[in-house]
Amino acid sequence: MVRMDSARSSSTISIRKMENPSTPKKGKKTPRAKKTDPDWWKNAVIYQIYPRSFRDANGDGVGDLEGIIQKLDYLNDGTPNSLGIDAIWLSPIYPSPMYDFGYDISDYDNIDPIFGDLETFKRLLKEAHKRKIRIIMDLVANHTSHLHPWFIESRSSKNNPKRDWYIWKDPVKGGPPNNWMGTFGGKAWAFDPETGQYYYHSFLTEQPDLNWRNPEVKKAIFGMVKNWLDLGVDGFRLDVVNLFVKDSEFRSNPRKRWIARPFDQQDHLYDRDRPEMHGILKDLRKLLNSYGDRMSVGEVMMEPPGTSVLPASYYGDKGDELHMAFNFAFFHTPWKAERFRDVIKEWEKCLRDRGWPNYTLSNHDFRRHITRYSKGSETIFRAKIAALMLLTLRGTPFLYYGEELGMKDERVPKDRIQDPVGKRYWPFYPSRDNCRLPMCWSSDKNAGFGIADPWLPVFSQYETINVETQSRNIESLLNFYRKLIWLRKGNEVLRKGSLSLDYDSPPGVLQYTREYEKKKCLVILNFENEPKKIVANANRTAHVLISTHRKPEKMEIPVVFAIAPYEGLVLEY
Repeated sequence: MVRMDSARSSSTISIRKMENPSTPKKGKKTPRAKKTDPDWWKNAVIYQIYPRSFRDANGDGVGDLEGIIQKLDYLNDGTPNSLGIDAIWLSPIYPSPMYDFGYDISDYDNIDPIFGDLETFKRLLKEAHKRKIRIIMDLVANHTSHLHPWFIESRSSKNNPKRDWYIWKDPVKGGPPNNWMGTFGGKAWAFDPETGQYYYHSFLTEQPDLNWRNPEVKKAIFGMVKNWLDLGVDGFRLDVVNLFVKDSEFRSNPRKRWIARPFDQQDHLYDRDRPEMHGILKDLRKLLNSYGDRMSVGEVMMEPPGTSVLPASYYGDKGDELHMAFNFAFFHTPWKAERFRDVIKEWEKCLRDRGWPNYTLSNHDFRRHITRYSKGSETIFRAKIAALMLLTLRGTPFLYYGEELGMKDERVPKDRIQDPVGKRYWPFYPSRDNCRLPMCWSSDKNAGFGIADPWLPVFSQYETINVETQSRNIESLLNFYRKLIWLRKGNEVLRKGSLSLDYDSPPGVLQYTREYEKKKCLVILNFENEPKKIVANANRTAHVLISTHRKPEKMEIPVVFAIAPYEGLVLEY
């Protein structure tokens, strides 16, 4: 077993006897939230924080919960001087040996000391809620750490009561039970010589999969969810939600044509997307609904470029499963207005009468969109067009920390790589560190991230691309995001309106209309570095709500009018 330098030594992991997760914690219990606005997540702008990289308050080089508390006013202080987001999605902060930086959980009921403790988390909840910011936790329930007490018990003997909490199978012809592959490479089965059986792991060998066909597993996980809900958590992002249930017969996946990455050489029919998962999600939805205004959003794994059909299926036929499922199609969409329009059309079609859309351009596992769409001096204009699109479409927008500044990926030198997966499979698997660089707060040392050298190198352009510098520049990307988000917050058409795509717009232009209670907003986005002529339906007077090139004002729209290269604007009439 290869040990990662960045991963904490297993000897330092404190394994305590777990209480029954379905039993409420002792002490004062936080009362259930009253039903206030059960659909708040439809109106929200949600901001993903990768805690290690946001702000280091205690000077150890790693971001922490105290650092997030210190920056809550930046996120939303109730005025347009702040970013104005409505909810924070926190990547995992539970105790973990960090083989996959928190996506290998060893204790579902606590906070990893590197980030703080439970009292600090309660204070984060309190301070966030004061500012009307909701907190969404990452729920990693497909698998645990191999150092979780459940798995330690499970692997101790074939007769242990928790043996069936994980997926154990006898060898077949002296080898693994079937041909299933691990997402990060190699077989998805690890042999345990002590008991003579294989256990299944969708990802690293240190991340054994739970057996969701065992009702005791469901009871334990639901009990854990209930504990966090009682504490006041507002929702959960479910990691790889379509992987929870596997084929009951463990049939081998059909092989596909030769592709360099072994994982992609299979058609993943039997190791995911089993029909039994929908019943589990229906029960989870009932639990969340019993708290009035809590929500869920699921990560649905699929091979790029993906399809909208699969994530839409996890909303349920009656909208009674996930509140939302991520559609990652934008991650694989080239910088073409027509291609974005096609993705939007398919997503809207798949969710018709079923659920509420959501859109995201970047996250902690994929190259930032500023990097993907970078083109020299045109990059800043593309960044503003992307922001306008993301924040004016029908649906909930998810932002990734630093995108509001224009932070880009940067290749981390091999000797500085911290991503355990990037280390283990270098150079075949690109390090995810590149998109997880420390947040740039100022032009000071370490980009204002903290007093100690950060766990990853700071972004090379931090002296100009940072919060402090961009706050002083009225034309900056940060101030453009602020204007957009606050515009959206105050405009029901942009938050609640229907969406109609315009197929008569000129090549290179994405154009759509939002409508709510007889009010309309026309969104025009020029994806190209050349002027375009827009044909309007008729002469009318409109208000320019926001534009990359024009001032907010009344505007007489003629039958035909011109827009500048890379111009984006929102007109209300």
